[in-house]
Amino acid sequence: MVWQDHYDHPAEWAQTFAPLSLPDMLRAVAEQDGARPAMDFYGRRYSYGQCLAVARRFACGLIALGVQPGDRVGLYLPNVPHYLAAYYGTMMAGAIAVNFSPLYTVAELAHQAQDSGTKLLVTLSAHPLFDNARAVLDCSCVERLIVGSVAGALPVGKALLYRLFKQRKSDAPVPDDPRILHFSGVLANEGDAPLPTIDPERDLALLQYTGGTTGRPKGAMLTHQNLTANARQVNLLDPWRGEGDRILGVLPFFHVFANTAVLNRTIANGGEIVMLPRFDARQALAAIQRARCTSLPGVPTMFQALLDCPDLTRTDLSSLRVCISGGAPLPLSLKGRFENASGAKLVEGYGLTESSGVVSANPYAQPGKTGTIGQPIPGTRVKLLDREDPTRVAPPGEPGEIAVAGPQIMRGYWNNPAADAEVFAGDYLRTGDVGTIDEDGYIRVVDRIKDMIAVGGFKVFPSQVEDVLYRHPAVREALVIGIPDAYRGEMPKAFVTLHPEKAEGVDGEGLKSWLNAQLGKHERVAAVEIRDSLPKTLVGKLSRKELVAEERQKAGLG
Repeated sequence: MVWQDHYDHPAEWAQTFAPLSLPDMLRAVAEQDGARPAMDFYGRRYSYGQCLAVARRFACGLIALGVQPGDRVGLYLPNVPHYLAAYYGTMMAGAIAVNFSPLYTVAELAHQAQDSGTKLLVTLSAHPLFDNARAVLDCSCVERLIVGSVAGALPVGKALLYRLFKQRKSDAPVPDDPRILHFSGVLANEGDAPLPTIDPERDLALLQYTGGTTGRPKGAMLTHQNLTANARQVNLLDPWRGEGDRILGVLPFFHVFANTAVLNRTIANGGEIVMLPRFDARQALAAIQRARCTSLPGVPTMFQALLDCPDLTRTDLSSLRVCISGGAPLPLSLKGRFENASGAKLVEGYGLTESSGVVSANPYAQPGKTGTIGQPIPGTRVKLLDREDPTRVAPPGEPGEIAVAGPQIMRGYWNNPAADAEVFAGDYLRTGDVGTIDEDGYIRVVDRIKDMIAVGGFKVFPSQVEDVLYRHPAVREALVIGIPDAYRGEMPKAFVTLHPEKAEGVDGEGLKSWLNAQLGKHERVAAVEIRDSLPKTLVGKLSRKELVAEERQKAGLG
């Protein structure tokens, strides 16, 4: 019996998705009910009709500036209403949006601008965004900036307070420079210019850059159909579709997880995005209670921060139906504690930049299987490849490299055919993750190929050692890496942070003894180092690469 006979999601797995552009996806909801709320920004609400009109005016403004179909327009923005207008407006103009992290340095900005050929960058007047964008204007191929104001997007009262007390300190003065345009000026048109025709399956919508964990980040070429198909795939997972959908949009839109699971999915469903520019546990809890949010996608460190926040016990979270964890493995202890504290179900999913965001997920309203990343979402095929020879499938019962095919898989990397040859096995995308698939189609990630530690010829998976560490009641966060060893080649080393209320009497040697007693001989760690914090990526995922660099430097390996 095939695993599709045990499919636990509320829609059939066998699905096809008609070609659809992102502007048409927005337009369909706006034309059906233009008064429906699309965004809530600190209490100011924007309807679908307003969002469509502003996006169209932004598109017409770009065309008036000479932007042509296929040109790249950079979005250097946090989660603010300007993002939605610039994102969909860029695509209405036939241009390709390029996401830039608001945390990028000038050097990172300039590199990605050069690589993508971005000529126009959209940002805010806030420090340090504007300062960095202006520096890039002088040292890269970027020719123009379009600069918005946070105050202009806030409710009237909050906008007044912002202008009186925060604007001078928070915002940079925008100079009189013909290369720098005001967002409001780009919108100053009737929105009636003819717009180009979009071919959803051929035309690129977004260049989404990878995290750059190995070498320079690469631009994944995502078509309109890639993105709208993934939005519709994710939407089919929701058993409450159309029932007062209000999602907390605090994951950064520049990241592929939020781009699909928060922005595009919610627009496809006609839901409302309760938007926050950055994650702050107190603000997130207040927004959930105020707006009666029904869902919250996040990364594990966000859910841990909510548990640690003193306001949690005073917050009404009864509106939450489901929270979705992605971006990093979800510790089982964290899942249980969050579900007990919030009353909401916390499910784990999986995806990557090259798959437009989402590949698999546990069901929202069914038990699913704890410790897995769920079943493939509708229309997605998954197989396991041999770890040593990716031209062959993995031997039966053996872990293998997870490979994925479906309508959401990228066309390839921007100007990088050599990388395409490495990442594709036929029409399947090689993920670099090692996993297993059980008889019900549930996928379990064992580890990343590049993170495996070679101990005297044996392979050690860091995540398996981390799973044991999380069983210790004092351990809050854990990372395991390989460190150089003269005899074995490498040895595992663990880094942890502790729950403050449980840290008394816990030290590294004691944790090491406790841990190693539960591991195989080749898995045993050389040391456990307790730290106040562990490195994290831009979206809050725990990150090994900084620890690896530290240990290599200590060993004199540069």
